[in-house]
Amino acid sequence: MNLTTKYMGLELRNPLIASAGPLSETVDGIKKLETAGVGAVVMFSLFEEQLQQEANTLDASLEAGTESFAESLSYFPHADDFKVGPEQYLEILHAASQQVQIPIIGSLNGISSKGWIEYARKMQEAGAKGIELNLYYIPTDPKMSATAVEKQKVAVVQAVKAAVTIPVAVKLSPFFTSMASMARKMKRAGADALVLFNRFYQPDFDLDELTVSPTLHLSTAEEIRLPLRWLAILRGQLRISLAATTGVQTSTEVVKYLLAGADAVMTTSALLHNGPGYATQLIAGLQQWMEEHEYRSIKQMKGAMSQKSVADPTAFERANYIKILEKYKSEYTLKP
Repeated sequence: MNLTTKYMGLELRNPLIASAGPLSETVDGIKKLETAGVGAVVMFSLFEEQLQQEANTLDASLEAGTESFAESLSYFPHADDFKVGPEQYLEILHAASQQVQIPIIGSLNGISSKGWIEYARKMQEAGAKGIELNLYYIPTDPKMSATAVEKQKVAVVQAVKAAVTIPVAVKLSPFFTSMASMARKMKRAGADALVLFNRFYQPDFDLDELTVSPTLHLSTAEEIRLPLRWLAILRGQLRISLAATTGVQTSTEVVKYLLAGADAVMTTSALLHNGPGYATQLIAGLQQWMEEHEYRSIKQMKGAMSQKSVADPTAFERANYIKILEKYKSEYTLKP
């Protein structure tokens, strides 16, 4: 049985990737993930705010006395909020790349194309085999059009691609007027792969302190529906590598994502819940399903249930929405 797959131009021993998270914050953590059997590791994210803060701190030491600096710096997270600084990040990346055989993908999280793009090049020099660009941005200005938002994201991708020669994946949110059109724009901008989808972490209210509280809930299997749908729609329409992320808790989700058309499947939540060794079970479960259903390779099963492959393509569109609503039954539904 052949579990190998090709993702963003990289040859992987299997399609399971440990996505960006705490498990990749140390060389030892990355080595444990390799031992558990993952096909690749995405390093934890290096944030644009970290790099800008570092640059601002340097500027301040050279131009002491400017009153505006302290105020502007207060808008960034404090340096202590980041566990690892930019230079230490590169040191971990370099050391890990020397000690493991699987590809390590650097992760940049930002939205502008100023100042921090050079770190994509530094990641490549440190040994990264690819870059995952996480475009986490929530436009709140009502005067900013959807077109402007898209142009901003395209500009960042173009800038990163111009800075490196290794492949670049773009991690997108699903919140675009036309997701398919945005995916096409990312490809035209030079993206080698798309990762579907980013999770926008939602704030909560602390009713005692009357403050806005940051909250984090790890993903659940129920959350695979949206990326599953778009993977199935995009597979066959765009010649670009696709990765699934969000909601992978068991090998069932891995299988579903591959059938929809993913070249690779990412998870962090399941590994945080169960430990890095759980990757071995996910891969074994995938292999068992393939044996039971007579699939000889990942290539054979990829996209087998994409929109272009299923008997009823409308299942991914409005027609299925109507069917679901018409068929739903409740014990509280009034009976004639």
